[in-house]
Amino acid sequence: MSEPKKIKITQIRSVIERPYPQKRTIKALGLGKIRKSVVKTDTPQIRGMIAKVQHLVSVEPVPEGSAR
Repeated sequence: MSEPKKIKITQIRSVIERPYPQKRTIKALGLGKIRKSVVKTDTPQIRGMIAKVQHLVSVEPVPEGSAR
C-alpha cells in the first residue's frame, strides 16, 4: 500500500487585521508565525482549509520518502 501524499504549508503573511475565521484556520493548520511550515497529508479537508487562507500561505508538494 502506498504512502498518502504530503504537502508542505508555509505561512507567508500575517493574520493581523484578518477576520476571526481565517485566524482560526491558520491555527488549526498548525501555523501562527510567518515562515513557519508544517507538513500535512493531502486530504480534501486540508485543501479546503488552504483554500480559505490561500492568500496567507504557500503550498508545495513534498517528495515521497522525505516526510514523516
